[in-house]
Amino acid sequence: MPTTGRSITKRADNGRYVGLAPVRDGNPVPIRVAQVMGKMLGGGVESVVMNYYRHIDRSKVQFDFLVDADSTRVPEEEIKALGGRVFRIPPYQHPLRYRKELVRLFHEEHWPIVHSHINTLSVFPLSAAKKAGVPVRIAHSHSTMGKGELAKNLMKLALRPLSNLYPTERLACSEYAGKWLFGRNADFTVIPNAIELEKFRFDPVIRQETRRELGIADDMFLVGHVGRFMPQKNQAFLVDVLAELLPQKPDTMLAFVGDGPDRPDVQQHAQALGIGDHILFLGQRTDVSHLYQAFDAFCLPSRYEGLGMVAIEAQVAGCPCVLSDQVPHEADVSGQSAFIPIQEPDSWASEILRIQGTDKREQINSNKKLDFYDIEEQSKKICAQYEYLSRGKVKQAS
Repeated sequence: MPTTGRSITKRADNGRYVGLAPVRDGNPVPIRVAQVMGKMLGGGVESVVMNYYRHIDRSKVQFDFLVDADSTRVPEEEIKALGGRVFRIPPYQHPLRYRKELVRLFHEEHWPIVHSHINTLSVFPLSAAKKAGVPVRIAHSHSTMGKGELAKNLMKLALRPLSNLYPTERLACSEYAGKWLFGRNADFTVIPNAIELEKFRFDPVIRQETRRELGIADDMFLVGHVGRFMPQKNQAFLVDVLAELLPQKPDTMLAFVGDGPDRPDVQQHAQALGIGDHILFLGQRTDVSHLYQAFDAFCLPSRYEGLGMVAIEAQVAGCPCVLSDQVPHEADVSGQSAFIPIQEPDSWASEILRIQGTDKREQINSNKKLDFYDIEEQSKKICAQYEYLSRGKVKQAS
């Protein structure tokens, strides 16, 4: 596929990009945005970016994906079918090769916009983009930090002071995530992790069919969790919560949706407690919207979150949520979610028992908080923002 960048001219004096609205043969072509993804492993950030890509007006804006070469879940065929391209680059753990390849690509492809989604690590691709003269450099905060990941947290703390050096634009998935990365008084824009609201709406027929497929009887209580198995998501804590629940409600089942490096340890922990037969490890799924319908309660015991998009998806499906107090309260779009510290499993068990006592499942009504996450509207806004930025409406960093 030919690139659109060749139609962008550059000044001879300093190599800065000019004429940012790409044109070929006198006709406008889509603005190509380089999306720096880091490692694509089937996590939430890549789901968010792909969701925007599916809904954005691709006659106006196209995405190219820069992914680490050791990525394991790159939807390459879909990206190509939508008109995008995938560039595999050395992993960031090899910083010299990583930066050299980025500078080379930015020089060759002439992307007018580089949009980095790798939080504190964005300093590396955005510094390379600045060196190559890319005029619009976006840093996007999707997460924060918490206990349990010492090495990762030390790196985040070391890099965070550099987060404002290279971007010309700052975006975040929540106020909390933006203030954490850029500073409390920083100028940034919240871009929601938007979803197809109708896809997640509660449907009693889908609920019944999905529970039947999972082997969950009508009188069983199914607690669900969606997330990559990693220290941040803290799945082992939910196994402890289940151990507290079972003496009081023996018909309880716990379903984990997702995969990751911590999965064997969580499975071993469940076996050690003798409750493995009450847990479903469903792995990576493409029918997550249906699984929310099957759950009777949704739990997210994260040690930290930039937002907690899965909690919003669960609420749209009418599923009561019990969330860690480290999840931003912006994730409560129903006004009924419980936020509990992740110190004592019995407090979580008590809240889940309270939920099962209500014995009702309601579809969340449309409200201002919920409508903010409508992908149909938000994809129009971000398309307009890319167009605005590509016309040079942002201050050029020197």
